[in-house]
Amino acid sequence: MMESLSPRDRVSMAINHQVPDRIPVDFLAVPEIWEKLLKEQNVNTNLKKSDYYDVRWESLLRHLEVDCRVVSYDQFPQPPRRFLDPGSQVSWYSSLGRSTPNRMWRQISPNGEIKDIWGRVFSVKENPYGAYEELSRYPLSNAQSASDIANHSWPDPDWWDFSGASDLLDELNKDQEYHIRYRLGSVFEVAWQLRGFDKFLLDMAIDPQIPSGIMSHLTEIYLEITERFLQAANGRIDMVYFYDDVATQESLLISKDMWQDLIQPHHQKLIDLCKKHDLKVMYHCDGAIYPLINHLVDMGIDVLNPIQADAKNMAPKTLKKEFGDKLAFHGGIDIIDTLPNGTPNQVQDEVKSRIAVLGERGGYILASSHHIQADTPLGNIHAMYDVDIR
Repeated sequence: MMESLSPRDRVSMAINHQVPDRIPVDFLAVPEIWEKLLKEQNVNTNLKKSDYYDVRWESLLRHLEVDCRVVSYDQFPQPPRRFLDPGSQVSWYSSLGRSTPNRMWRQISPNGEIKDIWGRVFSVKENPYGAYEELSRYPLSNAQSASDIANHSWPDPDWWDFSGASDLLDELNKDQEYHIRYRLGSVFEVAWQLRGFDKFLLDMAIDPQIPSGIMSHLTEIYLEITERFLQAANGRIDMVYFYDDVATQESLLISKDMWQDLIQPHHQKLIDLCKKHDLKVMYHCDGAIYPLINHLVDMGIDVLNPIQADAKNMAPKTLKKEFGDKLAFHGGIDIIDTLPNGTPNQVQDEVKSRIAVLGERGGYILASSHHIQADTPLGNIHAMYDVDIR
């Protein structure tokens, strides 16, 4: 019988298509779920206070025996005061977009408007189960030229302070080594969220100068700050993660040709930087990403997330059969129906099915198919993590 592995080794084996001592697990959820679980569970939260993450949430990960950890680019910005809007204050933990213990840089205006380091603008909207952040303004909606894009308030890479990265990694690995990935960010998504979705897609079809310019600015900043972070991490990062949703439940958002012409080159630059540092790369895209998977493999993607099995051509058996020797898979437990609406037994049946299919001969990290949502019964979350995963 295999001896118990460290979380880092367990995940690394799975990604390398080897069979570890048990299926590795990850956990991502909206803030309401974190707080509900902490209120319900008897979790030891005696960890030393950190400047970079919520130790209560980190304690919950340890309680659930989660193998993966994430550090992110937006834990480290320290922009000058002049970057802030009049009357705004920096907030590190109020973002409803948080799905991990990490802090996230935001500025909050006196009227409650939220702005991130890229200038995306959000407002808080209530729903029956909690709240979420919704885009409320698009700062590049009126841009008409390359100079208009250049004049946007782009962050300077010098604003990122990675001097605390080494201590952060020491904190996370103090008791045992976790598999740590660096969240790099998004190109296409941030770009259209600065421009406006409809306008951005129309531009891509009619005159791609502006969308290409926005994505180029983002990519160059990502490349610089990622290089700086990896240097500061000094070999203690196992994987880099970036995300861009380019699909619906039924098809791609844009044609494959358009993706290859306008988006793929930016992604390739990010992947090439990671490969220069000999790192694995995980890519996130919701929905029916099947038509691009061969291209992603050729580009150097090692792990595909989040595996929404109900999207077109995304059945786990299909993915494992066609790509299981080339890709590892992260996610797969349905947040749309099974987790919020199923019984605990149905949740466990789905978990067992994913392990049997995606985890055959290694290559699977068990997680939800996106952030676990606020309408999910806690009993179903427990059921998901209580399955015998050995």
